Amino acid sequence: MFQPPVLTRNRVRVAYAIAVTTDVLQFLLGPLGWAFADEILDIAATILTSRVIGFHPLLLPTFIIEFLPVTDLLPAWTGCVALVVALRKRQQAVSQQPPAPGPVIDV
Repeated sequence: MFQPPVLTRNRVRVAYAIAVTTDVLQFLLGPLGWAFADEILDIAATILTSRVIGFHPLLLPTFIIEFLPVTDLLPAWTGCVALVVALRKRQQAVSQQPPAPGPVIDV
C-alpha cells in the first residue's frame, strides 16, 4: 500500500508556498487571458504538490475546478493544500497512537 510522506514543517511550508504562488499568479494573469497559462500553472501545482505532500484524491477536483470560468480566481490550491495537510496530520496522529490496552491472546 502506498504511504504518503511524513509531513514535516518544511514540507508543509513548501506545499503552502506552491499553492499560494499558484493562486496569486492565476489571479494576476486571469484578466490578461493568456492562452494556457492557467492550465500550465495547474499542472505544475498538481505535480509539485503531489511530490511534496504526496498524492491525495482532493488534488484532482481542484485541478478540474480551475478549468471552470470565474472559479480560477478563487484560492482553490491554497484551500486544497490546507485540507490535505489537515487530513494527513490527523491520519499521522492516529497511526502513531499506541494500541489500546486489552487482553493479549497468545497462540
